Parts: sequence; structure tokens; C-alpha cells
Amino acid sequence: MPSGLVALLDDVSVIARAAAASLDDVGAGVAKAGTKAAGVVIDDAAVTPGYVTGFTPDRELPIIWKITKGSLFNKLVILLPIALLLSTFLPQAITPILMLGGLYLAFEGAEKVLEKLGGAKHGETLEDPIEDAATFEKTRVSGAVRTDLILSAEIMAIALAEVGDETLLARAVTLALVGIAITIAVYGAVALIVKMDDVGLHLTEKPGASAQALGRGLLKAMPVVLKLLGSVGTVAMLWVGGGIILHGLEELGVPAPAHVAHDIQHVLADATGPLGPVFGWLGYAAASAVVGLVLGAVVAVIVHLIAKARGKGH
Repeated sequence: MPSGLVALLDDVSVIARAAAASLDDVGAGVAKAGTKAAGVVIDDAAVTPGYVTGFTPDRELPIIWKITKGSLFNKLVILLPIALLLSTFLPQAITPILMLGGLYLAFEGAEKVLEKLGGAKHGETLEDPIEDAATFEKTRVSGAVRTDLILSAEIMAIALAEVGDETLLARAVTLALVGIAITIAVYGAVALIVKMDDVGLHLTEKPGASAQALGRGLLKAMPVVLKLLGSVGTVAMLWVGGGIILHGLEELGVPAPAHVAHDIQHVLADATGPLGPVFGWLGYAAASAVVGLVLGAVVAVIVHLIAKARGKGH
């Protein structure tokens, strides 16, 4: 065999082995990043149903599909290129940007808490008469996609941290796969949650006592589940937003607030024995939520004062 052909085949072999190794690295990176982002995924799944409930059954899945497309656009078109560019040219900007996103989440959560405590509602809600259903739906979808953008940014940042030492191509493929997989998981779960009542109604019309009993159980559980998810979604905004801010401050050289939250975590973990990991996590989440609530409430007050001043100016 001519020596040139042998050399070419050797080169092809080396490239093939390198490609196989890269695919292994991407697979490992996706698994690790997906696991680390699980907490934010849960928050995302808890927040989203609140944007869908209250609409007629025929609009629920189309709305979820619109939000899903918006989420994929957020991750693949907006966040993926930004993450790759920042990680390559300006990695020090990632933490401040994430902190701004965390502050926005805290603001959203704090506003909901203030409304529940008797504060004025801002914007149209499901309790108000809806004059234009199409406009209201568009507003709801836009709100969900905005919230998803912040949560997706946190997911992509977590994924990026796990593969920061990989090549640019490996980082891009990993982030894209994590984004797609998490979007499918989150909004698939949301679709199942919001269609629970339809499944229950269908089961009540089936022959057989067990199927009908299960259907009635689902119908009774649905309002409770949605109410619980609404509360979890609000708390999730606070603890994720507060947690992002605590972690960001630590990264920027202000570790004291994060240390206090970690101290609470360790005290509860040590005091609760076998349930230590659970109660420790709950303690850290609660501390993060308090930080999110305080900072979010401050931002909410400032935003509303500015809006009020502008209103008077007109």
C-alpha cells in the first residue's frame, strides 16, 4: 500500500478516535449538567402551570406549545450563543448577568406575595373580567416566556460550569442537548398536570368502578394541585432568585450572606440525623427565599413608586 495512503488512513483513525472521545465527553457532560440543573428544572415545572390555568381546555395545550417554542428559542437562539461568547471572551460578566436575572425572579415572586397580602394587583389577572381573550393569552404567554428566560439562563449557566474546560464544539453540543432535553421534560410534565382534569373526566365515563373512582379522585385533586403549584411557583421564584444572588455575591468576593445560609443548612442537617440532607436543603432554600423576598420587595416598591410618579407626571 502506498505510504501516502497509509498515512491518510492513520490520520482518519486518529480523527475517528478523537470524535468518539468527544462524543463520550459530551454524553458525560450532558448527564452531569442535567443532574446539577435538576433543582431549577423543578422550579420551572412548578412556576409554569400558573400561566396556563384558567383558560378553556381547548386552549391549554396550544398555550403550552407556544411557551415550549418560546423556551427553546430562549435556550438555543438567545442563551446558547451568549453563553458561548461570554465563556470565551468575557467569563467574568456571567455572574453579574445571572444576579440581575435572579433579582428579576425575586421581584416577580415578591410581587405575588405582596398581592396575596392585600397589595394592589398589577396587570390583568384571571380574577378580572377578560375583555380581549386573545390579548390576555398573548400577555400570559409572554410572561411565561420571560420567566422561562431567567430560569433557562440559570440552567445553561449550571451546564456551562460543568463543561467549561471542554472544547467550544463540545460546550455548544452539550448546552444544546441539555436545553432541548430539559425543555421537553418540563413542558411535558406541565402538559400532564394541566390536563389532569380532562383525564379524570374521561375516566369517570369509562366502565368499571376503579376507573371511575380514579377519575373522580383526579377531578377532586386538580384544584388542590394547581393551588399548591401556584404557591410552590411563587416560593420557587424567591428561593431560586435569592440563591442566585447569594452565590453571585460569593463569587464576587462577598461571601458572608452565603455563609450564613450555609450555616443554617449545616445546623439543620446535623440536628435531623438521617433526614439531614432534606432538612439542610430546606434550610438553605428558606434562607435563599428570605433574601429573595427582601430584595424583591425593595425592587417592587421602587418600581411601583416610579410607575406612580410617571402616572402623576402625565
